[in-house]
Amino acid sequence: MRVAVLTGCGVLTLLLGAHALVPDVSGAGTLLDSAAPWLGLLVPVLLVLGLVGRTRAAVAVLVPAAVWCAVFGTALLPQASASGDLRVVSQNIFAANENPAATAADLAATGADVIGVQELTGTARSAVREALGAEYPHSEVLGTVGVWSRYPIEAAEPVDLGMGWTRALRARVRTPHGPVAVYVAHLPSLRPDSVAERNRGLTELRAALVAERADRVVVLADLNTATTDRAMGPLLRTVAEAEPAGFGFTWPAAVPLVRLDHVLYRGLTSTGADVVETRGSDHRAVLADLAFNQA
Repeated sequence: MRVAVLTGCGVLTLLLGAHALVPDVSGAGTLLDSAAPWLGLLVPVLLVLGLVGRTRAAVAVLVPAAVWCAVFGTALLPQASASGDLRVVSQNIFAANENPAATAADLAATGADVIGVQELTGTARSAVREALGAEYPHSEVLGTVGVWSRYPIEAAEPVDLGMGWTRALRARVRTPHGPVAVYVAHLPSLRPDSVAERNRGLTELRAALVAERADRVVVLADLNTATTDRAMGPLLRTVAEAEPAGFGFTWPAAVPLVRLDHVLYRGLTSTGADVVETRGSDHRAVLADLAFNQA
């Protein structure tokens, strides 16, 4: 039992601290990255094994526990929040949503100035338009993504993610504090047979953001992967993420296990973020307050 506990502690410590080094064979490494925070559940398991086996090796459990706290535990610390100049919310509305109008109403209830929607298909388009039209008179829908705004949208265009159809757009929103380039994006699902396609989508999105000349940029996206995914590194060197309190898990909506939905930004400051439960969707929404940086 002593050897088993010590070995388990060693392997767990390595996985927690260096999960990105595990070979990404058929997407296994990427899936491990996204699930990495949940590896902490193995700490009490190893502790129980050590105590049941009455071995002093149980003390070794402190090592992976400390690594987990250092890598992921900071997300559980209280976060200060303040009002911002622009509130945005992102929602995968769910293609099989039976009540998209209710989802849209919940998004409007957040008080967001700009709403980004992914997986917008079929009759959901007209339902969302009707539900949001009064409060959000400015909107653009391209392919399966859309943006609704309290403020004028001066231009909108598709963004090529290399998928053969439109699942991302760029819109220029004229806010009272200045213009903002708003991207709404939905990357391919993360399955063993689509990891390469998802990664190509991340690369194309990053390229668009690198080429973006606007001073202020907001990305409202279902990236179908977590911040801890190794493939997210290049993108997060281009834009920052508005981090919700806690782990900010958004999927599945009933019992969220991973954060697939993100608000990214550049040229602004995040003053607070949160996850919002909405009706009808299999994702929870993610909301962020952003402040305009002083020139």
